[in-house]
Order: sequence, then structure tokens, then C-alpha cells
Amino acid sequence: MRCCKEPFKTVAVLAGGVGEERPVSLQSGQNVYQALKKTDLDVRFADIHPDDLSILDDPDIDIFFLILHGQFGEDGHLQKILEEKNLVYTGSDSAASCLAFDKWAAKKRFREWGIPTAPAVYVEPDTEEHALLEAIAGLGGEQFVVKPLRQGSSVGVQIARTPQEALRAARECSGLFGDCMVERFIRGREITVGIVDRMVLPVIEIRPKQSFYDYQAKYIDDRTEFLFDTFSDVHQVEFFQKTAMDSFRALGCRHFGRVDMIVDSQGTPWVLEINTLPGFTSHSLLPMAAARAGLDPTQLCLKILETAWLDFHKKG
Repeated sequence: MRCCKEPFKTVAVLAGGVGEERPVSLQSGQNVYQALKKTDLDVRFADIHPDDLSILDDPDIDIFFLILHGQFGEDGHLQKILEEKNLVYTGSDSAASCLAFDKWAAKKRFREWGIPTAPAVYVEPDTEEHALLEAIAGLGGEQFVVKPLRQGSSVGVQIARTPQEALRAARECSGLFGDCMVERFIRGREITVGIVDRMVLPVIEIRPKQSFYDYQAKYIDDRTEFLFDTFSDVHQVEFFQKTAMDSFRALGCRHFGRVDMIVDSQGTPWVLEINTLPGFTSHSLLPMAAARAGLDPTQLCLKILETAWLDFHKKG
């Protein structure tokens, strides 16, 4: 690894991984790779997974650009390996990644910081059905959201109209993914706020043509609308951006990320989750917001790399 006084010259883009989000990660990784190929950097692409970590032992690589989603890549496991090898990489560290990836743990932290997040019930496999049904009904609201705790891209998310339907969906979710939770459905406008270094990006409002912003709407359906400047009150927009930054700091995130929220009829932004390694596909929102702020994909990727490089050496 080069001295901190020298610029980095060789970058490895790590994509792929394991789990449901592997195809999205490979798309994102190729886009990052192509963006960085427009620079003078020596850029390499690696489809990485737990059985093949050989790219991490290449002494020529100065910094790793992580663009994995879901298990192994976004849950802190790969970050922990990189930290043990004292390697420079982009994105949140292993502790923050693990915390953000666990929706229940992140929700608890948001509450501690006074950040609005929907009331929810943690579903344990051995919880007695009557007690669980009562707890779900106690959340209030007209609908419920059933979520696996450690998946991204809306994988496994279901909307339920009644407590009984939520209970059935929760049992199904637990069977497929393990732990899950049931949240009160917050009716409102879905927004997302990207963060790069200490810069908060423009607010994007998401308007899917389907019932909610699921995997199909995120990566496949070209009818989904991504809109800027849909909130006319400047102070309200600043409040959304402040909530996003507060959430980012609450979990200890760094370098870049994206905070997803629902704005209710009273103008309250309810935080859904933080994506610590947001996508770089044609439908992805961080690059879209960055472009609105004047950063093209190459500039965005370089800014993320530079932030990670300086951050690492500042600590060292």
C-alpha cells in the first residue's frame, strides 16, 4: 500500500457476492468500473465471494471500491475481512454496516437519537400466535409492512391489510429469511436522500406505478418516476436533508450512503432504512442525485475513493 502522501493508482471494484442481490451488484459494479476506466487509474473488476478472496491479496491494489449489496457485502462481513488485512476500502466500516443492515437494530438506534421511525414488532419464531397478533394490532394504522431484517432491495417485503394477514406474512417471511419484523404502514410520499462525504444531495421523490417501491419497481419497471423539486418549501427540504444526515451519523456511517424515508401528511419524514452501499444501476438513485448536484458518474466515484483514501490515512 502506498504512502498517504502519494495518490492511489490502482483500484479494484468488488462486486457480486452472494444472496438475492447478486445480479444488481454485478450491474452496479460494471457501471462503477466503466466510470473509473475514464480516468488514468488502473482499474480492475472482481466478482468476489467468500470462497474466492484472492483479489484481496494482490499487493498492487491501493484501494477497493465496494459495490456489493446484501449478505456478505453490505452486512459487515467483507468489511471486517478488509479491516483485519488493514486494507483501504470505500463505504461504512464493519460495525456501522452490520448495524444498518439489521433493520431492527437500526430502528432501535434511530429511536435513541429521536429520529422518527415507524412503530414495529419483532417477530420471533416461538412467539405465541395470539400474543403476536395482539402486538401487531397494537401498532395501529390501516396496513402493515412485513420485512425480513437482513435483506435489501425490498427483497421479501410484503404489505398486509389486516393484523391476521400480517401474521401469516410474518410466519412466511420468518420461514424464508429467519428473523423479521412487522411495521405500521406509514402512508405518504417516498423520498430518498443521498450523502457523499459530508455533502447532502438533492431530495428525490419516488413515485412507483405499483402499490409500493419493490424490487420490480427499483430495477426493472421503467414507469417508476424519480422526481426532483417536488417539495416547494425550502425549510421542509432542509429538514429532510438534516434528518438524513442525523440518521447517517446515528449509525456511524461514512463516505457515502442513501437514506430512505416516507413523508406523511403532516410533513414528518419517517426513516425506513439506510443503504450503506447504494446501487449504481440505471435505476439507482445516488448517482441520479449526484448528477443533479453536478457530479457525473466518474466524478462521483472519484470523490468516494478520495474520501475513503483520506479517511483511512487520517486515522493511520
